[in-house]
Amino acid sequence: MTIDRPYVSPRIGVLSDAIGGFVSWASRPEVWAANGPGVSNFLFGNPHEMAPQAYVDALVAGSTPTSPDHFAYQMNEEGSVEVVASGLADRFGIPFTPQDVAMTNGNFSGLSICLHLAAGPGDEVVYVSPPWFFYETLILEAGATPVRVQADPSTWDLDLQAISDAIGPKTAAIIVNSPNNPTGRIYPPETLDALASLLTEAAERNGRPIYLLSDEAYNRIVYDGRDYPTPVAHYPWSFYIYTYGKTHLAPGLRLGYVAVPPTMPHREDLRDPMLLAQVSHGWAFPVAPLQHSIAELDRIGIDVGRLQRRRDLLVGALREQGYDVVEPEGTFYIIARSPIEDDQAFFELLVRHDVYVLPGSVFEMRGWFRLSVTANDDMCERAVPAFAKAIQEAGA
Repeated sequence: MTIDRPYVSPRIGVLSDAIGGFVSWASRPEVWAANGPGVSNFLFGNPHEMAPQAYVDALVAGSTPTSPDHFAYQMNEEGSVEVVASGLADRFGIPFTPQDVAMTNGNFSGLSICLHLAAGPGDEVVYVSPPWFFYETLILEAGATPVRVQADPSTWDLDLQAISDAIGPKTAAIIVNSPNNPTGRIYPPETLDALASLLTEAAERNGRPIYLLSDEAYNRIVYDGRDYPTPVAHYPWSFYIYTYGKTHLAPGLRLGYVAVPPTMPHREDLRDPMLLAQVSHGWAFPVAPLQHSIAELDRIGIDVGRLQRRRDLLVGALREQGYDVVEPEGTFYIIARSPIEDDQAFFELLVRHDVYVLPGSVFEMRGWFRLSVTANDDMCERAVPAFAKAIQEAGA
């Protein structure tokens, strides 16, 4: 017998069904043409300006050896977890302890670690749509079944009745993302209290905890002087999951953490399983220079005022031109309804005007599109007349 083809696990096929369309779309040559000269690139949350010098200086300092073991294996280093716990206590008044902080290389691994801890084969995990692209894939990779619940389209708040209806005896966890990507919605305290109540009641019926996986990647990017309520403060069975990639506008440098709040019952029992999950996920710890730099990196943030000015420019201009636009309360995204039903066709129309957006069909919002205001000022200003021409052509 001649074997002339590689073997690929059927599991990859399952994951491909969930995310393969996005991966194929995002890797098309015409999508990568968005980085060309004269183009307004609103596709992803990538930087389009040079990194701040303070950020570069922190990385250089962290990369400069101070001892022979400077680049040794890193795990949950004492200095790193102390910085994180102290910072969380200062921000939210919640006395996280360093022993309950797990350092990760971004939210990908943080979410995956928590899903593997909280759920498994036969379990269900609820997530809110429109979602971040990879929730469904990560849930499937953990062996669990994803259960999609639509947000309330009139407010983009959580639809508590829909969540309650989606919870069953197999529910192990729910993923909540606030401020939400892509809608920019910050879930208010009253919503979070009501969510906590229904999760508590359902957990008592099921005889097991229902974990809240709180994806807070954008919680330092909040507009108009709003307060930010962390969901973790409202429900004890929570994991606080964070990445610095958004705050630093450096998604290519993978640095984040998972923190278990002091309200979690018997949280000490999670420490060893969490560490095992970090190791078994391919040593999912941040590299040495990032951990050595974290005291400085934790203090560095994105220029939210500048992002807000871009938000205001684009929201105002698009509304004046006739677009249906959602003004975000946080994140660096804006969503708008496509003037034609086929958002992929409208994407192609905008490309002819050197404007690149993310079609809504890529993130479960068919008929919409998303802009990232990490595009620089010139890109935003250049795009305004292009959006006007595009909506006129779409109407014609």
